[in-house]
Amino acid sequence: METIRDAGNLSLPAAWRYSGVAVLLHWLLALLIAGMVGLGWYMTAIEDDPGADKYFNLHKSIGIVIFGLVLIRAVWRIGHKPSELPASLPKWEVAMASIIQWLLYGCMILLPVTGFIGALYSKAGIAFFGISLPAWVLPNHDTAEQFFEVHEALAWALVVLVAIHTAAGLKHLLVNRDRVFQRMWF
Repeated sequence: METIRDAGNLSLPAAWRYSGVAVLLHWLLALLIAGMVGLGWYMTAIEDDPGADKYFNLHKSIGIVIFGLVLIRAVWRIGHKPSELPASLPKWEVAMASIIQWLLYGCMILLPVTGFIGALYSKAGIAFFGISLPAWVLPNHDTAEQFFEVHEALAWALVVLVAIHTAAGLKHLLVNRDRVFQRMWF
C-alpha cells in the first residue's frame, strides 16, 4: 500500500487520507467562511453608513462563490469517501464527528440559501461582483428580514460547530497524536 509522510515522519497510508481536492476545498472554504463571518458582522455594524452597500455586495458575491464550492465539495465527498476513523477511537467520538460534519454541511448549504433568498426580497437585490442578477420576486421587507434572521442564527450555529470541529482537530493533533488531523492536512 502506498504511504505518505506526515510532519512527524510517521508513515500514513495514502488511502487513509482525504484526497487532495477534498483537502484544498476544506481549507479554502475554512478561510472563506471565516472571512465571511467577520465581514458579515462588520457590515451589519455599519449598515446605515455611507458606502456600506459595497460590503453587502461583496458578502453576497462571496456567498454565491462559497455555495458553489460547497456543492462541489459535497459532490466530491459522495464520490470519494474517506477511510473509516481508527478503531481505537471511542464510538461516541466517531458518532459526534459524523454528526458535526453533517451539521457543518447543512449550515454551509443553508446559510447562502437563506442569505440569497433574503437578498432577493430586499430592495437592494443581488449583484454578483457588480453584475445585477434578475429580481425574481417583488421586494418585501418583512420576508427579507425573516430570512436574514434565520441566516444570522445559522451563522451563529456555524461558528459554534466550527469551534467544536477545530477543538476536536487540535485535540487529535496535540493531545491524542493519532494522526487523525493529518488526514485533512496538506
